[in-house]
Amino acid sequence: MNERTAIVFAPHPDDETLGCGGTIAKRMSEGYNVFVVILTDGRHAFSKNFNITSNPSPEEIKKIREEEVTEAVSVLGVPQSNLFFFDFEDSTLEKHEEEVEQAVAAFIEGHLPDEVYFPIKRDGHPDHQAANRVIRRCLKKFNLENRGFQYSITHKLSRVGPTLEKVLGSLSNRTRTVDISKYLDIKRQAIEKFRSEIFIYVSNQKKPVVKVVDVARHLKKTEIFYK
Repeated sequence: MNERTAIVFAPHPDDETLGCGGTIAKRMSEGYNVFVVILTDGRHAFSKNFNITSNPSPEEIKKIREEEVTEAVSVLGVPQSNLFFFDFEDSTLEKHEEEVEQAVAAFIEGHLPDEVYFPIKRDGHPDHQAANRVIRRCLKKFNLENRGFQYSITHKLSRVGPTLEKVLGSLSNRTRTVDISKYLDIKRQAIEKFRSEIFIYVSNQKKPVVKVVDVARHLKKTEIFYK
């Protein structure tokens, strides 16, 4: 039997783990060859959200996030040789869609995936929206639309969006629910590798600890994907 292949495209370091970490671990245990592709360098995680431009600087954040995602995917079982960094600047994907599309298309063509995971088009971050457009075009180019599965990180309709997606997906029979209960602890351990994002410390604030990632929200017994 030929080895099955899955590619996970993440706009930023952490999207792959938060969005489908359990599925990655499950696919690895099932003998899949899983590749993780990080599209941007994640350098603006603090400067855009918290106006923090030094200690750490964007360049330092880039290095930190690269180290963290390398540790995280290793916990999920993905070998380091299967982790790729395209290194587009964080928050600029929509300005470079043609270049991103060329890189993504070449990667898909070179690996002939059975499954491709990428962000849903209604996620709030512009990089997620641009990634969705690019990857959908690439899947169409290679007649692989039926192999694409979209995950949601931060829906632009934050409160009602996830529920709305589930309802619409169920009605149209365009959702896939993956039971990751056996891999939930592995996903938790992987998320915990993103130390810089679970909490940051802002010394000039009255409340010095700022929670960035709502870990519990991403630790459900199932992961839901949309077609």
